[in-house]
Amino acid sequence: MTPLDTHWTEATALGDLPEDDVIGVSVDGRDVALYTVAGDVFATDNLCTHGNARLCDGFLEGHEIECPLHQGRFDVRDGRALCAPLTQALRTYPVRIDQGKVYLNLEAAPRGVT
Repeated sequence: MTPLDTHWTEATALGDLPEDDVIGVSVDGRDVALYTVAGDVFATDNLCTHGNARLCDGFLEGHEIECPLHQGRFDVRDGRALCAPLTQALRTYPVRIDQGKVYLNLEAAPRGVT
């Protein structure tokens, strides 16, 4: 990482992410869900926008995470709410992998929030 990359915060080691699964991590006090799908890493807020449920406890199938509380689904790539009862998108975060570590840009303009 160069000195110009001050907005990137280390989240975890890449090796700590299970393939095709989701984990919850705390990054600078934020509860974040990290997903790996076919070798790509995605990051969203960890709380469902519909109910107070942690998405890291949900079921990941492809690029869709199912909320464990009401079975609504989000697309982890862009945060879109895909079905009822969800109506509000999830906030997503840009991800960067560098030297075996996963970094998030928590200061980027919110994506996925409507």
